[in-house]
Amino acid sequence: MDNHPNETFIDLRSDTVTKPTQEMLEAMFTAKVGDDVYGEDETINALQEKAAELFGMEAALFCPSGTMTNQIALKVLTQPGDEVMCFKDAHIYKYEGGGMMINSQLSPKLLETDYDGKIKAEKVEQHINPEDPHFPITKVVALENTANYGGGSTYHLSEIEAVHQVTKKYNLSLHLDGARVFNALVATGDDATAYGKYFDTISICLSKGLGCPVGSLLLSNQENIKKAKRVRKVLGGAMRQAGYLAAAGIYALDHHIERLQEDHQRAKELESLLQTKSWIIHMLPVKTNIILFQLENSKAQDFVAHMQKHQIKVSFGSANYCRLVIHLNFDDADLEKLKDALDSF
Repeated sequence: MDNHPNETFIDLRSDTVTKPTQEMLEAMFTAKVGDDVYGEDETINALQEKAAELFGMEAALFCPSGTMTNQIALKVLTQPGDEVMCFKDAHIYKYEGGGMMINSQLSPKLLETDYDGKIKAEKVEQHINPEDPHFPITKVVALENTANYGGGSTYHLSEIEAVHQVTKKYNLSLHLDGARVFNALVATGDDATAYGKYFDTISICLSKGLGCPVGSLLLSNQENIKKAKRVRKVLGGAMRQAGYLAAAGIYALDHHIERLQEDHQRAKELESLLQTKSWIIHMLPVKTNIILFQLENSKAQDFVAHMQKHQIKVSFGSANYCRLVIHLNFDDADLEKLKDALDSF
């Protein structure tokens, strides 16, 4: 299989850049479809049932994007004026276009964390608002697993359980932005079905590590998913014969979860190499498929130009942080090319 057909560059900006494998395309081409707005697309129905069962939830809803599944979850779990507690660099706050404020009129409470971007149970309890009309009602705690700006760090089930105990004590809802939850599960070895015990809503993405072209799923109980279908319609996310896309999701759940360990191993190899580079002033520990490091001011622009010269695309952000994301279309040959480029900088 050609890992990056028609591509000259090695693209490590994100794991969203992958192309479907030939086997995934064949599954898509042979999918049985119907009108999903009428609930008649049997491939979408099969994907929703499969995903819900995988995480120990009652039901699921297929949507175009993880942003939509996150935003639908927040809408379903809250009333206007409620508060959502999350990491200060959480995707639901920082990279969803202000959706929680626009769609649901919610007030975010942004928590500082350790380097790993993981919210601890004690901090959640410390920041729940009192019963006082001066403050919004704290309603939802949102975790992100893996934590993107924690360098792909992972929550272990014991940490999730501890946060759940706090949310249960104060009658709060617990949402999971599980854009890369399969990376987390492969890394920790935790059981996905246990997640259904702790989270009220779970968003999982199919178009990142699992390599699908499009699609995310919202998981919850039957009542919440019934509400979510209405919200999806309002947001324009109800699709018709989208079973062609859902077939990719079924294939990915069957074939692309365990192979995530290959991405993690390649990321660890790169971590070992990068730790020897004097031009890196800070690097987060590599836990899954994300590598996040900070360069010296004088080296930042030169590094990007050097990578471009070697036909490698990287993500570069504020404070001279570079992010490399290892994925399905990055193989051992690409790894060697990247190592050569890093060594020659």
